[in-house]
Amino acid sequence: SGAFGSLALLGGDTLELACGDGFNARNFYSLRSKKVVACDFEPTALETARKNNSAPNIEYILADIRESLPEGCYDNIIWDEAISYFSLPEINEILQNIKKRLSPVGIFSGHIVGEHSDINNAPYYKHIFKNKEEVLEMLKLYFETFVVFETKFPSPYYPKNFYFWASDNAIPFGPQWSDAIFYRHKEYQT
Repeated sequence: SGAFGSLALLGGDTLELACGDGFNARNFYSLRSKKVVACDFEPTALETARKNNSAPNIEYILADIRESLPEGCYDNIIWDEAISYFSLPEINEILQNIKKRLSPVGIFSGHIVGEHSDINNAPYYKHIFKNKEEVLEMLKLYFETFVVFETKFPSPYYPKNFYFWASDNAIPFGPQWSDAIFYRHKEYQT
């Protein structure tokens, strides 16, 4: 998920929500950002992050994103995997706050674990996204441009994953993305 998220980085300031042990902050986001603010509400996770995944441009902050997001305006906001740990009303409230913290050309990106066979053993999941259309419906409430990729694996535990980018501006793999060249062969046009 870190590699997908890093595609959207603009080189500016990045906010990572629910950063856990800081692996992605250090190994992906800090390499392509001027500054990374990575937050989590679990003190032991942040202790591990500071110990094992520190970098000069990363600041780890204790924050419960249901209450507030770290101050600032960010070019990139990343919410990887932990989205399902929140109820749909909480997700919508957090998305409203993300929108307030995102710069006008900023990109919101993330990864969501889809419905899987181990769901009954995951009491910490409060909302499970069943398909990419549900993710698109959520994003279109807040952003003008968005894309969702679904990956499927032959595993009963995590068979579906959804990766997304959203913005009111250009996004990775979108038609205005300057880092890509788009071509559609006439035979495949719809």
